[in-house]
Amino acid sequence: MVQSPGPAWGPPGGLRPARLTVGIISAGRVGTALGVALERVEHVVVACSAISRASRQRVERRLPDTRVLPVQDVAANAELLIVAVPDAELAGLVAGLAATGSVRPGTIVVHTSGANGIGMLAPLTELGCIPLAIHPAMTFTGADEDVVRLSGACFGITAADDVGYAVAQSLVLEIGGEPFGVREDARPLYHAALAHGGNHVVTVLLDAVEALRAALRGQELLGQEVVGDAPGGIAERVLAPLARASLENALQRGQPALTGPVARGDGAAVTAHLRALEDVDPELAQAYRANSLRTAQRAHASPDVFAALTVPPNEGGRA
Repeated sequence: MVQSPGPAWGPPGGLRPARLTVGIISAGRVGTALGVALERVEHVVVACSAISRASRQRVERRLPDTRVLPVQDVAANAELLIVAVPDAELAGLVAGLAATGSVRPGTIVVHTSGANGIGMLAPLTELGCIPLAIHPAMTFTGADEDVVRLSGACFGITAADDVGYAVAQSLVLEIGGEPFGVREDARPLYHAALAHGGNHVVTVLLDAVEALRAALRGQELLGQEVVGDAPGGIAERVLAPLARASLENALQRGQPALTGPVARGDGAAVTAHLRALEDVDPELAQAYRANSLRTAQRAHASPDVFAALTVPPNEGGRA
């Protein structure tokens, strides 16, 4: 390893770490985005694995100077090995690398799984590798914004000791991220929180878009139809400022950010919502009911609201 002047891994804010040769397994959205971010701070991605056509194209576009090699060769050429495979493949891959002995002692091995800590890397730790779990708390779509968003994102890190944490912090700070520690035993709960706040909000918004499109279909503005099924239409434009404001209010103000009929105790409005949604899509109505029940619990809503949410919308009179 080529060392920079002074200690290779100094404290955050000190000397920059040594430039590292980086190997990436595999060339997915996360791995290649991290590769680009590391190359921008002068590390060198020397090799990556890419099996599918999409992965190879991603390497050509994002890391054009990087060789595509078999997994074992990627590992053998790396001082910093980033394992960015799906969670279900991680254990088998690590076991395979350990069995072949392709990872050299002293290699920094990083996996990007949110749900797993460094225990998953135990077979390589036993061979003298430095195990790190570094998870970017960010969503990746494969677009160019992925790399941009890494700068300013938070990264959950788990390491075996102070040396490991210093290495992880240095890497994250170098690419503009904010590192924070996650206990080994807390990784599943940490990941569940991120999935709930990152993935499920997408589902809620897309359900809202579907309902709003149905409500506005056939309407015209200046003689032109304003509702279609392609993203970026009037439904998305209506919801965008509302959703952004709700997100900011929730993160900045907490519980007082709750507004709307559930928080106001308007059971009649909730019943009307459920009936209208049932006509569009019963599963959408069911999702609204589930989210409203949780909202009602948080808001300590009135009995009228809970009654509206426990009576089927198309049975009998109003709740």
